[in-house]
Order: sequence, then structure tokens, then C-alpha cells
Amino acid sequence: AFGDLPDADAERVGRFLRSARGDFEEQRRMRVLVLGQPSADAAETFRALRQGQAHAVASARARFASNALPERDTGLRPLFLPCDSTDISALEAALADAAESHGPVTVLVNNAADDTRHTIADTGVADWDRSIAVNLRPHFFTVRAALPGMIAAGGGSVINFSSITYLMGLGGLPAYVASKAAITGLTRAQARELGHHRIRVNAVLPGWVLTERQLNLWATPEALDEFLPKQCLPEHLYPDDMVGVTLFLASDSSRMMTGQALVVDGGVVVTG
Repeated sequence: AFGDLPDADAERVGRFLRSARGDFEEQRRMRVLVLGQPSADAAETFRALRQGQAHAVASARARFASNALPERDTGLRPLFLPCDSTDISALEAALADAAESHGPVTVLVNNAADDTRHTIADTGVADWDRSIAVNLRPHFFTVRAALPGMIAAGGGSVINFSSITYLMGLGGLPAYVASKAAITGLTRAQARELGHHRIRVNAVLPGWVLTERQLNLWATPEALDEFLPKQCLPEHLYPDDMVGVTLFLASDSSRMMTGQALVVDGGVVVTG
């Protein structure tokens, strides 16, 4: 695929490929906590577990999850922690439970979100506050809770899930869009403040990922046909498409990347 390479260049490519493979294998030794599930369907979480290794999943739905499938596929038994991410005390307790069970969290994936549609006219103060409490606040307080353990471990990686909605200026969910823009700003502030502890903080901005929730509520055939031409790549995104970038940001392959916002949307928005 690389064509003809000088021997020295070919050796460098070989070293890189071997190193990258080792970095992803190294994830089995990391202590990972995922806040929120990649989909309402727990099977999507388990597919991610087969490629990396989430040692703990904190979610309002975690009480319904089973250890059987990830343990069968990975040989490891993740810890599922029922947790309302809007309850900061419960959130902090969940991180403490994860650390007590598996050691300090060294990879934190903040993926809690609620994209319920709403308009400016119909959004009251309580609605606004709830959206921020779900979509933004956990991204700050999970990092604060995980910080002492990451420092003691000599570093870590935080992966904050944002969205391309604010880059598109998408209408119909203003509080959600505002929170996703704020996550990118928060990510950069966290990266600047925590970098001297060797803690990296990056954001992932997905496009329209067809989770079970999207397919049930909004992804009609007409809506999908209208949206797909906005992408450069003529193929819809699914939860598995978020796994690779998450593993990359968790691994040493991205050890000198921090404060970045990585767009994974099939080419709807162009950044740089």
C-alpha cells in the first residue's frame, strides 16, 4: 500500500506499525471508566469492550447490564455501576467504587448525553438546567474526581464526547448544542491545566451516529436520505465507528496529542 520505500523508511514504517499494535494491546492494562453507554443498546458497549477494555461503565442503565458477554469475549469482567450522572455525589461515588475495584482510573471516557429535541420558545429555566446537568456538568466533575488517581498513576487520558451540531449551527435543540460547544472549550481548558501532570484531554465530535435511540426517534428514511449527501463519504455512521478514535486517544499512539477536537462525521464539516 505504501509503494516502494527506501529500506530505512520501510523500517520506520514497520516500527510504527508494531508500536501501534502494541499500544492498542496495552489498553488491556489500562483502567478505563466509561460514563454513559455508546448506545441505548448495551450490545454496542460490549462490541467496544471486545476491541479495547472498559473496566467500569457508569450509567443510569448499568443495573440492567450483564457481565456475561464481555467476560466471554475478553476474559475480563467489567464493573457496571448504576449512576445518575446529574447527581454529582453519586458520580463521585461511582468513580471511587471503580478505583477501589480496579485501581485509579487512567482513561476516562465522558459520553453522557441527552439530545431530546426542544425549541427556544419551549425551553424554560428548568429544562435548560437539566440539559446542562446531563450534557456538560459531568465532563467537569468526573475529571475532578479522577484527577488525584491519574496524578498518582503518572498520567492519563480523558476523552470528552462533544458533537458537530454546534459547528453546523443545528436548530431544534439549542441547549444541547450550547453544551456541546462548551465541552470543546472545557476540553482545551482541562488540557492546558492538567498537561503538566501528563494528563491528556481531547474531544471527539461525532456526526449523526445511528444508535438505537436515533433509529427509533428521528432517523426516518426521508431524514437519512436528506442527510447523507451532506457527508463526503456516502455511508451512515454507527456506534462502532466511534470505537477506533476512542482507542487511539486512549493509547500511547496519541501520547503527544492534547487539547484537540477530532471530528468523526463522514466529512460533513471540515476543520483545520
